[in-house]
Amino acid sequence: MTEQRVRWGVLATGGIAAAFTAALVDLPDAEVVAVASRTESSAKAFAERFGIERAYGDWDALAHDADVDIVYVATPHSAHRTAAGLCLEAGRNVLVEKAFTLNSREATELVALAGERGSFLMEAMWMYCNPLVRRLKSLVDDGAIGEVRTVQADFGLAGPFPPAHRLRDPAQGGGALLDLGVYPVSFAHLLLGEPAGIKASAVLSPEGADLQTAALFSWDSGALAALHCSIVGGTGTSASVTGSLGRIDIPDGFFHPERFVLHRDGRDPEEFVLDPADGPRNTLRHEASEVMRALRAGETESPLVPLEGTLAVMRTLDAVRERIGVRYPQEG
Repeated sequence: MTEQRVRWGVLATGGIAAAFTAALVDLPDAEVVAVASRTESSAKAFAERFGIERAYGDWDALAHDADVDIVYVATPHSAHRTAAGLCLEAGRNVLVEKAFTLNSREATELVALAGERGSFLMEAMWMYCNPLVRRLKSLVDDGAIGEVRTVQADFGLAGPFPPAHRLRDPAQGGGALLDLGVYPVSFAHLLLGEPAGIKASAVLSPEGADLQTAALFSWDSGALAALHCSIVGGTGTSASVTGSLGRIDIPDGFFHPERFVLHRDGRDPEEFVLDPADGPRNTLRHEASEVMRALRAGETESPLVPLEGTLAVMRTLDAVRERIGVRYPQEG
């Protein structure tokens, strides 16, 4: 890694890989130097699209490219353990898309491997790096709404998705929970930590993927969270946090908000708006900037997306799946 630029490798060539690469291209201190896919043709097409120098038709070649400072893993969930593990074994730093892995066992293995190698590892939970989400977290931590009583969040897509689609394929970690539900779950974790009690219900597809899931979490403090995710109905992607002295509402797009409203007892509502300098609504650059800051500082994890927090979220997702009866083929 040079003092000025961080050299990125991108593993996978799907939609989220393209979106993140586009964000990297716009950052003056980032350089995408290599891309890998299962097929050379896909890697070459992606490289031509973004002006990337090297295109590999296998993951191992990217993992062993010594000119790559960090690899961004953007495969389906089912391949995160293998892809990220390959890169960590080769001594690369790694950013892994969410959900981090299929289950907490795989997540624990990756965290242990990163620790053994002394490598940086982070879940690509861009919501945690969003300036407005960070501001909301700060307000809650500072007692702006008193003691947190309830958290509500939803994320649903209308679909329909055919049975062969990734979102409905259990072998690829398909279903609403890991792809969409990870956001409401992570939002609740951000504000309250790992829940003490978990209840959940779901509607499953014939293939065994969850089409929609509702969960109720509880904490020893008396706080509750009501969360929902769906791939059969488009929701408002809203969220709210209610405390003993007020509440905060995110009217839409809670995981990449443009604004939220603080309601405090006895005061006029206060609106907080994303600074135009922070970029367009769908930017991923805050996440990339945090990764590069941590690398330059010699950190092996980000304080914004700590590994223990990622492990806690994966334990919670495991618990939800246990309650709704979802098990992936790889788990036996």
